[in-house]
Amino acid sequence: MLQADRIRMLREEMRKENIDIYIVPTADYHASEYVGEYFKCREYITGFTGSAGTAVITADQAGLWTDGRYFIQAEQELEGSGVTLFRAGTEGTPSVREYIKSILFEKCTIGFDGRCISAKSASEYQDLVKEVKGLVRMDIDLIGRIWKDRPTFRSSTVRILDQSITGESISSKLSRIREKMKESGSDVHIISSLYDISWILNLRGNDIDHVPVFLSFLFITDSKADLFIREECITDEVRRYLTAAGVRIFLYDTVYEAAASMPPASKILLDRQTVNALLVEKLHPDITITDKMNPSEIMRAIKNETEIACTKKAHIRDGVIMTKFIYWLKTNIGKTGLTEYDAAQYLDELRLSDPECTDLSFDTISAYGPNAAMMHYQAKADTAATLMPSGMLLVDSGGHYVDGTTDITRTIVLGPLTDEQKEAYTRVLIGNLRLADVKFLQGCTGYTLDILAREKLWAAGIDYRCGTGHGVGHILNVHEGPNAFRWKRSTPYSDDDIIVPGMITTDEPGAYIDGAYGIRIENELLCVEDEHNEYGQFLKFEQLTFCPIDTDALDVSLMSPDDLIRLNDYHRQVYETIAPFLNADEKDWLKAATQEISHE
Repeated sequence: MLQADRIRMLREEMRKENIDIYIVPTADYHASEYVGEYFKCREYITGFTGSAGTAVITADQAGLWTDGRYFIQAEQELEGSGVTLFRAGTEGTPSVREYIKSILFEKCTIGFDGRCISAKSASEYQDLVKEVKGLVRMDIDLIGRIWKDRPTFRSSTVRILDQSITGESISSKLSRIREKMKESGSDVHIISSLYDISWILNLRGNDIDHVPVFLSFLFITDSKADLFIREECITDEVRRYLTAAGVRIFLYDTVYEAAASMPPASKILLDRQTVNALLVEKLHPDITITDKMNPSEIMRAIKNETEIACTKKAHIRDGVIMTKFIYWLKTNIGKTGLTEYDAAQYLDELRLSDPECTDLSFDTISAYGPNAAMMHYQAKADTAATLMPSGMLLVDSGGHYVDGTTDITRTIVLGPLTDEQKEAYTRVLIGNLRLADVKFLQGCTGYTLDILAREKLWAAGIDYRCGTGHGVGHILNVHEGPNAFRWKRSTPYSDDDIIVPGMITTDEPGAYIDGAYGIRIENELLCVEDEHNEYGQFLKFEQLTFCPIDTDALDVSLMSPDDLIRLNDYHRQVYETIAPFLNADEKDWLKAATQEISHE
């Protein structure tokens, strides 16, 4: 069925319900970044397959908002669909909210599935329609009415993570959260974030591809913890495990009834950005809500000693796999008709053949030439570009291991490059090295430090339309907050933005030239303590990722002596860490790939 036909059918349902504007986000009932097939309503109605975006449909207009990671991809996928692309965050482009405000009219009705919109967003739409004496309807899933072959609702079996991997028991985590509840004056804490629930309960599932979580809600009081989950997900072993920790189990769909039955005198702690609008709508209007980030979000961002020790093992294992992959690619390019897709498949097989690897942490990005300008490009078997002995292949990949999660990007030289490509590559690398090597006072945020990654690119009039780095979950979502490196602030300043010891953040500057090439170099950094003196506590970063950085693309003249020292020191660590796990040929290649670079 063509997108135009789907949009026409949606508009028919809108007319039946007297809805003038219908909003279709990229979301499940838990504000998850990535969603299962059942929840890909925005993809169904627009044809855009990226992981982030919002569709707005009216009687005569259809728009899709997405961020800079997906501009090129969205433009290609929306061609001929009748859907207009709005490049979010660019000059002159209204936000979804601004656009809707501009088209409102008297007694206008906005509709959406309230389970898939955050309580915060729904409240903003309700404020908008008040100005025109309109309505918000959040009780209908219009996409569900027209999506006749909709995938089934996935329910995976939940598994227990041993404390030798998590480093902390459920009881300890609940105790810490209850202390934060007391501080906020709350007697109930409602959690819908799947990452937080999985972390708190030391459980993992498989309800979202490459994100080891399970669909659920969790209500915590001073003496109880109630888990709302599909019955088929719980084994007898997990049931006993939860019961022993004082966790009661209820059916997933009864969560709305439970919310509606809460006493009016309740004082509830929740995050309106992650709890869905319909769930909050069910609460008695006299209930007091404290709207704050889930305490567990910052707790899980700060890894404990056990988690750090485990993730270091996972990164060494992953570094060996990536090094073997680059060696294979370098020695086979030009000999056979390899494509981007073939390269991704080979790397995926390498990772998954490791008995310690339980899954990929996201779909491998393998992008050659102009395709690499699309930050989240996905190669398909029938359309993948053939790799030639020229240019560069960008590979962004990672794995979930029994003891940690990895995320790494390398841009690999396959043959001759232009001077422009070498300059861009070198500027990206300098930014990566300088951010990794910074020494800073505790209290700095990712907004403070981001300039180190961009300075050399900005000097050349180049930028990249995304953050420089994100937190990484411990056998959880590969994108985690609140720690991040970025220069644009989308939220008010908060202590939660501060980078502190135990946080793991990616360092991944890039350059993406539409129609020409893309470059990204990514390592994971662990924040650790440095010296303490009269100025306070100094911090620094420790490299977690060990894999050679391709020096065939370097314009050494752009690098300072300190930049060369940083690169050579890193490569020395790579060789010492990875070489013991390689065969003789691979070891010889790695020795050459990590040899010292100088200006001579």
